[in-house]
Amino acid sequence: MVDEIQKRILEEVADLHETPIGAYNIRANSELAGRNTTANIDIISKEDGSGIDIKIKPDTKNESVHIPVVLSRAGIKEVVYNDFYIGENADVVIVAGCGIHNCGTQDSEHDGIHRFYVGKNAKVKYVEKHYGEGNGTGKRILNPGTEVYMEEGSSMEMEMVQIKGVDSTVRDTKAVLKAGAALVVRERLMTHGDQTAISIYNVDLDGEGSSADIVSRSVARDDSYQKFDAKINGNAACSGHSECDAIIMDNAKILAVPQLEANNIDAALIHEAAIGKIAGEQLIKLMTLGLTEAEAEEQIINGFLK
Repeated sequence: MVDEIQKRILEEVADLHETPIGAYNIRANSELAGRNTTANIDIISKEDGSGIDIKIKPDTKNESVHIPVVLSRAGIKEVVYNDFYIGENADVVIVAGCGIHNCGTQDSEHDGIHRFYVGKNAKVKYVEKHYGEGNGTGKRILNPGTEVYMEEGSSMEMEMVQIKGVDSTVRDTKAVLKAGAALVVRERLMTHGDQTAISIYNVDLDGEGSSADIVSRSVARDDSYQKFDAKINGNAACSGHSECDAIIMDNAKILAVPQLEANNIDAALIHEAAIGKIAGEQLIKLMTLGLTEAEAEEQIINGFLK
């Protein structure tokens, strides 16, 4: 069972207002708080207790898996390994995410390592949201590691969101794509205070016709720091695109590190990066409609991060 604080956090990270339909595994303060399996989706605890295996049968369609994590006590530090085995021709949605409520003096940290084995012609949408709250001095730390192994003709769309309250995060994502596989990543990120956020992507396009499209939109406020480090390795006749589009405010710092490595004459790789402040004319236009400068900034930021 989850308490009221944990329920609110689940709404933030997984849009759960009630028990989800379909397969789910809810983890609260390092313990299992609820689990359900279906005829096509099985969830099995690892024997050493370090995480779960999620097995999705071939040809599974229109089903979802929710695996949110909630920490509502200070001083918890955990590393969890979750492995997803998605069968051929499956078409599923996987919703992860972690929320930390920390009102204490000790740091709370969740490091989730997710490995995806995507079968031939399978289609996966993966949503991962991170959120932090609480007025304690202890930090809220999230370090997600993601590994994606995609078979021929498979596709995966990843939505990575972190908008509020996480003091420190290192997001490390690696992917290996075979022929015809397609990976799409959409990252949305905001930091404030003295928070730090580092996003690392390393994608190997090994198969003919494989493709990757990685786009990050971020806002850095106050004294926060962000780093976007994306490397695409074109090892076959493939197409790759990465993009960092960031708004910088106050005394924040942003570093964008584009890396493209073409190891095949038919590898077509592109990187784009833009970092800048909110344009003055945008603020003036909204302020003429009756908004204060602060309200105008928030309106622009909200639209940018949608």
